[in-house]
Amino acid sequence: MTTNYGKADTHSQTKNKFQDIGDSHLSIAKESLQELLNDQRVPTKVREALAQDYTQLEAMLDKLEHGHIHIAAVGRVSVGKSSLLNALLGKEQFNVSPLHGETRQIDMTNWDQADSGGIFLIDTPGLNEVDGENREQMTKDLAARSDLILFVIDSDLTNSEKQALLTISQQNRPIIIVINKSDRFSNDEQALLRASVQKLTSGIISANNVIFTCARSREQAVIMIDNDGNEIETSRELAPDVNNLKIRLWEILEEEGKTLAALNAGLFAGNFSDQISKHILEVRQNLANKLVRTYSVSKGIAVAVNPVPVADLFAAAVLDITMVVHLSRVYGLPLTKNEASSLVKVICAQMLALIGTVWAVHLISSSLKIGTGGISTVVTAGGQGAIAYYSTYVVGQVAKRYFAAGKSWGALGPKQVVAEILEDIDRESIIRDAKQDILSRLRQTD
Repeated sequence: MTTNYGKADTHSQTKNKFQDIGDSHLSIAKESLQELLNDQRVPTKVREALAQDYTQLEAMLDKLEHGHIHIAAVGRVSVGKSSLLNALLGKEQFNVSPLHGETRQIDMTNWDQADSGGIFLIDTPGLNEVDGENREQMTKDLAARSDLILFVIDSDLTNSEKQALLTISQQNRPIIIVINKSDRFSNDEQALLRASVQKLTSGIISANNVIFTCARSREQAVIMIDNDGNEIETSRELAPDVNNLKIRLWEILEEEGKTLAALNAGLFAGNFSDQISKHILEVRQNLANKLVRTYSVSKGIAVAVNPVPVADLFAAAVLDITMVVHLSRVYGLPLTKNEASSLVKVICAQMLALIGTVWAVHLISSSLKIGTGGISTVVTAGGQGAIAYYSTYVVGQVAKRYFAAGKSWGALGPKQVVAEILEDIDRESIIRDAKQDILSRLRQTD
């Protein structure tokens, strides 16, 4: 006598293994989201700018805490997304209409079959709705936050569907292609259609994740023979056929459900962290730009009022050092005054090597030809003030690049960084703006 005890035990052990791995992944994902949510280093302005994203982060954390899995149906208008989800549910939950674009917003409901209390099915607007750009973006955003995607089509893939599929696949979520309305195709036609879809999605979708369904009940013509041997044509109603899809879903969910949720949360956390970093960098850059301009004007005025020899313009670095110390704090990489002094010396040495004092003298001579609006006391000093402004501006831009790279010059060293900054800066416009700023401030003090 043989039994299946050993096989059942093996299945149970495998299932428990998957559950243990899933629990571990979920725990790591929850910790990651919690750290992002509670990170006090994020500036208030960044939190305000990302308020909606922080709300989604809280929702994602709540989803993990309750062990929920989200399955979203995505596709163009009228391929039968709502009908497919209703067939999975076994009831008319989602709105179904013969009109194009009937689903106008995201709708979600619990899949309340046995052992599926934590699984939610999500209906989305059509990807190709007329005047539906916002709904299309909403659908793509929702797909990026779902754990598993049902990409529903009703024939061979169109170019627009393939592009949408590529976009969604970049979110690294598992995707099942559901070819709906299978009753319209013979067995041979289904085989050809399957081969075409698999070829078009090779490298994107696994072959066993291309599944045919018929989401709506339909009538089938039936020929019957009565007692007298006469043929009688009648019809019968066939129930929706989504069994193959159900089987595939349960295979994935049983083996990978928790891991899928953890993966989704991890990807969301990574994208969210990138957004935070981007916004923090933008805030720092805005603050740094204001700081550099303030110090540039201050140094320009100081030199204009108290001219120094041309050769000493780049060496007059007291304000530059203070500016670099402040910039280091803006980027969260504080320097001491000695460290800032060393950094300024390196930058100024590279500037002199690249543009030299000869250029400075020539520029000052040219700037003296510009009218000063009758302010005779700055006729000889305005040019030097403009050069001082320019030199501090360049020091600030180079220092910003240095701090943004994590206090690093990169592989090519400071000379290349300074050269790139000098190349990017429009000297003439900076000098012109410098003179206008300096003269405007001097007029205010007269």
